[in-house]
Amino acid sequence: MINLKNKNQFKPSITIPPGETLREVLENQNLKQVEFCKRLGVSEKTISLIINGVAPITPQTALKFESVLEIPASFWNNLESNYQETKRRLEVENQLARSSKNKEIAILEEIDYPELAKLGWVEITRDKVEKILNLRKFFGVASLCKINEIYGVAFRKSSKNASPYALAALIEKGTKEANNMKTNTFNKNKIKSCIGNIRQLTLKGPDIFEKELKHICSDCGIALVILPHLSKTFLHGATKWLNPTKALLLLTIRLRYLDIFWFSFFHELGHLLIHSRKSIFIDEKDEDNNSLEREADKFAADSLIPKNEYKEFVKKYNFSREAIFNFSEILGIHHSIVIGRLQHDEFVSFKKFNRLKPKLTWKK
Repeated sequence: MINLKNKNQFKPSITIPPGETLREVLENQNLKQVEFCKRLGVSEKTISLIINGVAPITPQTALKFESVLEIPASFWNNLESNYQETKRRLEVENQLARSSKNKEIAILEEIDYPELAKLGWVEITRDKVEKILNLRKFFGVASLCKINEIYGVAFRKSSKNASPYALAALIEKGTKEANNMKTNTFNKNKIKSCIGNIRQLTLKGPDIFEKELKHICSDCGIALVILPHLSKTFLHGATKWLNPTKALLLLTIRLRYLDIFWFSFFHELGHLLIHSRKSIFIDEKDEDNNSLEREADKFAADSLIPKNEYKEFVKKYNFSREAIFNFSEILGIHHSIVIGRLQHDEFVSFKKFNRLKPKLTWKK
């Protein structure tokens, strides 16, 4: 596969018209401009305009140059193309640098660029213009003003204290990661049949279960991406259909508690299995408790702890450490998941048994 994205690609800070190269070639070949024009069959004014950077080298002219100078037309075409590209890029940079009221500069101020740079998502720089250009590439937009249009859901879903741009950055990064992951065609029945195996992974550490979980998901058409938590997102997870046969399931390692991680995974899986493929689901801490979220919560709760088994357990009203561990062993899941469920349902306080709930750490 050809790599069209070269991070180390040279970006000239000045423009040198192709005419300068033409002038040097004529001097090296001891060819006077008047003689050159006669051989080409064009006016001296045309060549003068090219040499002075006023007129471009057209494909037709490049072919004539090839015949007279024995230098391939492709050389002259590439020279002209690179010149025009650099010229336009520098014009954009100068325009941004001159405009203190530019809308993109205002958007830049709302994005935590240093945080994205620290994670390696964008290049480190202190220059505002370079930051804007780097963010354009990261988000895949011609202008930062387009982020709102593309990720309007992030702007609608963001809570009072959340940054919609941070949410958009997470989704964009997750999408990029997922697009580079190979998956089979999405198969709802197949992922449902794997739920038992996934539940058993709750007993393993992230250094083991992450690889196995990603393998199970990719085998079923789901690209599982786990990203660091970005400040001002409060995001547990998100889902997005990349195409009709491939879905993104994004999780962030925010609160790090094992039970929250696994509940978030099954919550997002619920969205993929029971809700529309046309929607992007962004699940924040303080999100509205609408019917779709309640359905995803129920799917997660019942997948981790089957409804009937849980009902029989709480009916006994014995929430001792021993009882919880025995029940977890019978279910084949980590005991922290049972503790988290009991805390959520207010059978035990959030302080009780909290020391028994491990926090996950990732080697990134």
